[in-house]
Amino acid sequence: MTWTDSVARIPADVEQPDKIIGSFTARQAAILGGTGLLLYTAYMAIGDRVPLAVCAVIALPVAVVGILLAIGQHDGVSLDRYLLAALRHQHAPKHLVSVPEDIPMPPTWIAATAGPHPAPLKLPARGVAGDGLIDLGPDGVAAIAEVSTVSFALRTPDEQDALVAVFGRWLNSLSGPAQILVRAERVDLSETVAALEDNARQLPHPALAGAALEHADFLADLSARHDLLRRQVLLIIREPAVGTNGRDAAAARALRRLDEASRILGACGITTKLLDARAVGSLLATCFDPSAPALPDEEIALPGEVISRGGQW
Repeated sequence: MTWTDSVARIPADVEQPDKIIGSFTARQAAILGGTGLLLYTAYMAIGDRVPLAVCAVIALPVAVVGILLAIGQHDGVSLDRYLLAALRHQHAPKHLVSVPEDIPMPPTWIAATAGPHPAPLKLPARGVAGDGLIDLGPDGVAAIAEVSTVSFALRTPDEQDALVAVFGRWLNSLSGPAQILVRAERVDLSETVAALEDNARQLPHPALAGAALEHADFLADLSARHDLLRRQVLLIIREPAVGTNGRDAAAARALRRLDEASRILGACGITTKLLDARAVGSLLATCFDPSAPALPDEEIALPGEVISRGGQW
């Protein structure tokens, strides 16, 4: 038995739908076929009682709408799906509140102006466990790790090929859903500036102390005049929960997949750090309100932790 080399062409867009009839996909063929069937049924029902010119005037707008829905796009989204999403958004409640169950209607004796009834805000995350994993309810669990970066442009061609090979090896090893999230967050330099000013007093030479104070003033002025951002790369691994002991099994699989990613990506100098419960809580809070300053990890309470203030309960 001998093996022969063969070349298989892989499209650039692997998620592109298959063409069923000519250059039309199954969805486009269904829309065009449904539009044609509707026009044919309408003509068979009223064609013998209405002049042909009137039938053509009525059928033309319907045919144009069907063609636009089949082949039209808006921002890369097919027009029928875009309109369906717009209708769903129009009829969806706009005022959402965080409650565990449905919100009852207010009593009739309250003299309040009639307005849209609030709806419960249903988030995919149910909570953060003590091991830092996010509980997604029926969708399983998700583990988040912060990933370092490498400079690809400054590497030699051989080193770039090695980096691509390592990354491709990790992609080929994936056995479940994974997401790479690149986000920007605000940087607070107040602690750095304060540390520079404190350490400047302990420097042995006045010139060093003056340089440290000048650098602290530069950072303070830079932070006051600009919105400083830093880039954060996150690796999210999700595992579905199956069976009676699904949550624990999903958590073990997610942690094992993160450990495998850490070993494979470590070959090209990339480090992965699993976020603990406080870091995940701070991350979620920052995602809900990106413009607000990030809370310190020690000010975020863990699930089930008793919150006290001033030494009193």
